[in-house]
Amino acid sequence: MNHVSKIGFGGSCHWCTEAIFQSLKGVERVEQGWIASQKQKSNFSEAVIVHFNPEIISLETLIAVHLHTHSCTSQHSMRSKYRSTIYVFSPEQIKLSQDTIKVLQSEFDNPIITTVEAFYEFKLNQETYLDYYYKNPEKPFCKNIVTPKLRLLLRQFSSAVDQNKLSVDSLNGL
Repeated sequence: MNHVSKIGFGGSCHWCTEAIFQSLKGVERVEQGWIASQKQKSNFSEAVIVHFNPEIISLETLIAVHLHTHSCTSQHSMRSKYRSTIYVFSPEQIKLSQDTIKVLQSEFDNPIITTVEAFYEFKLNQETYLDYYYKNPEKPFCKNIVTPKLRLLLRQFSSAVDQNKLSVDSLNGL
């Protein structure tokens, strides 16, 4: 039986985050846009919703990928736009996310600032910007910002990467 779960991630540009999660085995779909965890309009930040098959890829692996592919320890000036957050859809995901962050803390020199928040609302990005990296890998932003993150993904999480979507060969020359 193919059971699909979902989780939200925010932390860097949603074009980067979208491409990273689109490249993983077990990820069925990635919705790219803005997520809020509260009613205030000012609470929206760039993020994705990842629909995944937990029989193929675990939530713990998705969280590890998320933490390692954005500045999860940096309280930089763009944090309101790029909130470092895991947006959960169930009480079970809250505990699992918090426990996973605690376990992964040992892999980072500085404290992880990523928060775990209940999902409230999602706004999908314009069609023009969806699947941005895979439609535009030659664009400067993709080559200079997204491609290095995908190379890191291949190095650190090669067993989780869907080689039909992303490979060393597909990144050569980018």
